Amino acid sequence: MTAGDAHARARWARRGDIGLRVVAAVPLGYATASLWAMAIARLLPGDRAEASVTASLIALMLCAIAAMWAFAARSGWRALWTLFVAGAVGGAIAWVSIDASGRL
Repeated sequence: MTAGDAHARARWARRGDIGLRVVAAVPLGYATASLWAMAIARLLPGDRAEASVTASLIALMLCAIAAMWAFAARSGWRALWTLFVAGAVGGAIAWVSIDASGRL
């Protein structure tokens, strides 16, 4: 293996890492924020419409935080798995809430 091969391999590894971060930031960040919006809307007291609007505003902030986290994480894989777990927690909270109360 020559120095040129090692340089090319490192360049492709860096591009792959950036690609993982983009996937974590855009679709996975949006999905995580949406799941948390659903969970927060179900947990907030008061009128359903007001809870939905408040949860949507909070989710907008969470989406921006998720994108920043995706590029601040130590690696692209860590960003992917962290946002996946965060989304799964939000989805589980929403699922349990729907199962307990029986309404959407």
